[in-house]
Amino acid sequence: MELDGRVAVVTGGTRGVGAGIARAFLGAGARVVVCARRPPDEPIAAAGRNAEFSALDLRMPTAVDEFFTEVVAACGRLDVLVNNAGGTPYRPLAQGGAARHARVVELNLLAPLTASVAAYEHLRASRGSIVMVGSVSGTRPSPGTAAYGAAKAGLENLARSMAVEWAPEVRVNTLVPGMVRTELSHLHYGDEAGLAAVGSTVPLGRLAEPADIGEAAVFLASPRASYVSGASLLVHGGGERPAFLAAANANNQPAEAVEGETA
Repeated sequence: MELDGRVAVVTGGTRGVGAGIARAFLGAGARVVVCARRPPDEPIAAAGRNAEFSALDLRMPTAVDEFFTEVVAACGRLDVLVNNAGGTPYRPLAQGGAARHARVVELNLLAPLTASVAAYEHLRASRGSIVMVGSVSGTRPSPGTAAYGAAKAGLENLARSMAVEWAPEVRVNTLVPGMVRTELSHLHYGDEAGLAAVGSTVPLGRLAEPADIGEAAVFLASPRASYVSGASLLVHGGGERPAFLAAANANNQPAEAVEGETA
């Protein structure tokens, strides 16, 4: 199998996108360790095997260092780190105070930096790779989740710098997912009708599934991507239909008009 004998750590791998990534790595033959503050509600399993779980708060550097030392002691090596842990509540910038927004940046930017530095020597020994899990929120305005969007934008830049500093021993890339259907999607998009309505705005006609993100992560970590480093891979179903097209159609204007052109 593609990642047979490899060892992968997936942070925040107990639910949602992280669990989908962990299952994809299990399916590709890897031994998988997931870490989070709380254990999964049910085993993360695929291909007849389960991911191993370790409780970890990524905001505690000493604990993170000890975690990677323990993983290598138990598994013999470390080949892949997937920095997936993150997230944010909806909170406009003028609400909640700066400290709350700073905690969002800490989780989504500083924690992946902490984990990557702690894992570096182990990945260097195996000539392994890091996959950052970014977001389209880092590539466009993110009202209501501005600190999250800023952190994800910083994560892409961090990955590009790591890719240069740590080459050629360690490859570093970023996955940039769009909207993903998870067990918490209803909190953002509502019931099934709401999910379908949101999915219809995506060119491919649906939200991503965690498995879609997982398969892309496996590709970036695999030998098939051996010359890919410092890259950002968009996994967003084609992105968002430009608003000007809807406005043009509503006013019976030609949808094929090119922005910036004049008669």
